[in-house]
Amino acid sequence: MTYEEAQIAIDSSRDDEIARSLRTLNALAKKLKQKRLDNGALLLASPEIRFQVDSETHDPVEVQAKKIMDTNSMVEEFMLLANVSVAEKLAAEFPQCALLRRHPAPPPANFTTFLKAARQQGFELDVSTNKAFSKSLNEAVIPGRPFFNTLLRIMATRCMQQAVYFSSGTKSQEEFYHYGLACPIYTHFTSPIRRYADVIVHRLLAACIGADVTHATLLDTKLADAVCDNLNYRHRQAQYAGRASVALNTHILFKNRVEIESAVVLAVKRNALQVLIPKYGLEGPLYLPSEKFTYNEEEHFQICGKVILKTFDELTVRLTLDSSNLQHRKLVYQLVQPHIPGFSYVPEESLQETEEKMVVEVTEQESKKRKEPSESKSKKKSKKK
Repeated sequence: MTYEEAQIAIDSSRDDEIARSLRTLNALAKKLKQKRLDNGALLLASPEIRFQVDSETHDPVEVQAKKIMDTNSMVEEFMLLANVSVAEKLAAEFPQCALLRRHPAPPPANFTTFLKAARQQGFELDVSTNKAFSKSLNEAVIPGRPFFNTLLRIMATRCMQQAVYFSSGTKSQEEFYHYGLACPIYTHFTSPIRRYADVIVHRLLAACIGADVTHATLLDTKLADAVCDNLNYRHRQAQYAGRASVALNTHILFKNRVEIESAVVLAVKRNALQVLIPKYGLEGPLYLPSEKFTYNEEEHFQICGKVILKTFDELTVRLTLDSSNLQHRKLVYQLVQPHIPGFSYVPEESLQETEEKMVVEVTEQESKKRKEPSESKSKKKSKKK
């Protein structure tokens, strides 16, 4: 089943064996998730997007933020449980060459800008431990702004260090810890069809349970360490390829398209605002001219007259594609609201409304002028009488 089909079965009034089994799995998954959260696991977020493509041309025709359902979380919980269970088995059987995955705790300096931005919104976040951090994130809610907490979690993700593959013989037991998942040991087992790390883990597990013979190369600690280094390098390259794919499809989508959408400020930089379009899950820089804006380095504000722009601010932006350099096409973000004279883009409707208003005002003034002489003439006539 697809995630959507499974979700429909859970939510429906169906009472067959499959629907009942799915509901049981979902209830168990929620208990597993709560157990992880109680241990200090972090629920972070990243803006994932999905393109709808034309069935004939395969060009993207629409983009939207990925929707997460209960069934996504349900499958994820059992995958995490499988990964942890396999990691424990491998480490016990092959203490020197088990392929594991660790996530180091981020250094306090990584949180400085993030904590300052949260403080500006009235939240003091505790990042002393992953458990304290998770509790703080859960409590940071603004009524009437449901996306604020998601935004906070997106920004928290960017404070993290990268999780890495390693061979168990190269690290001490304390270094095995996975900060994000709050578990003492972890690996990748569930996706051998798309990750080479999982293929190695499957081979090790097969050797553990007597389903396959042990290859000498699998037990070579030095070789295992070299494989982990290559896996980490390839993982980074895959991330870059993923981002490039999103950029390419975004450029094709906006080739003959202009949109005006709501945006949120993710970060304030010296010459730009990093903005996120919640509707599309797209993100990019909105450049600010230094002759108009003053950057407050201490508070991370951009100031132009009475307008102050800071992290978490809600804006309206215009999206267009700049194709002036065909090798480096880019999506351009222009400020619409708040309106800054001489900088903000003024939509044609607003320009038309302004022009119409001016015409009305001029017409009213002219008719007023015409009335004034006729009124004065009538006054003179009445005086003569």
